[in-house]
Amino acid sequence: MSRSLSKGPFVDAKLLKKVQNAKPASAGVIRTWARRSQISPEMIGFTFGVHNGKQHLEVLVSEEMVGHRLGEFSPTKKFVRHGGKMQTEMEAKKQQAEIDAAKAAKAAPAAAKKK
Repeated sequence: MSRSLSKGPFVDAKLLKKVQNAKPASAGVIRTWARRSQISPEMIGFTFGVHNGKQHLEVLVSEEMVGHRLGEFSPTKKFVRHGGKMQTEMEAKKQQAEIDAAKAAKAAPAAAKKK
């Protein structure tokens, strides 16, 4: 549920202070745990290290991000592919096809030199 318009957007006070005291080019990465903080126009051009629960992921703020939350750009869950026998077979076929294509590409210049 969004915040009331009378309250305005939530921006973490410490984060806003860090942004106001620095310039985008010289600030480097600003590390933060404030995932709930909304991106304001003053933050454009800054790079934030947004914590995802394990590490800080770098997020370069652009104009399209204004109004969104920092946490939206730092996913907390990592997708681990679906597995099984069928998936392994498909990957093996794909890898074999790449090897065959590389061999064919390597053999083509050698055949052209013989002619």
